Amino acid sequence: MKKVISIAILVGMFGWIIYNQLSQNSFNQNSNETAFNIADKVSANSVIGLNTGDQAPDFELRTLSGETVKLSDYLGQRVMLNFWATWCPPCRAEMPDMEKFHQDKDVQILAVNLETSTQDIESFVKELNLSFPILLDKENIVASKYKIRPIPTSYMIDSNGIIQYKAFGPLNYEMMVQEFEKMK
Repeated sequence: MKKVISIAILVGMFGWIIYNQLSQNSFNQNSNETAFNIADKVSANSVIGLNTGDQAPDFELRTLSGETVKLSDYLGQRVMLNFWATWCPPCRAEMPDMEKFHQDKDVQILAVNLETSTQDIESFVKELNLSFPILLDKENIVASKYKIRPIPTSYMIDSNGIIQYKAFGPLNYEMMVQEFEKMK
């Protein structure tokens, strides 16, 4: 009996997780708008949030080299915002594709690291020869603001600062390019 109850609870938890993820990724059911034309209709009074079509929340972090960076500094440019850690195998796997994407396209990549040890991060960046900014969120303030659960998590933000796409889990080069080309 205990085994059946435990299985029922686990199935319920997984069902809730799937439902929660799907509902966060869905568009407004009362609208025929797609992610591609939402940004065209955003006004200066757009909603700040984490859903597709929302204005991405601004933040300020220091880079690995000590510079201060704000997301709002990149208005007018397309941005890939990525949350990651060196101990995360999927994060490690997507980094070479992110570097290639950064080199090939006119995109700004802001890679927000969620670790406290800069030595591990510096070694990793050097090993992969990463050239995009690595932002340090040692206290997970920005990760909390963006409600990051799984890592890697990525946001594609258009030149108006509007979230056009979000991904839970690693992206490959083709997926990055595909979503980038949909943005303005």
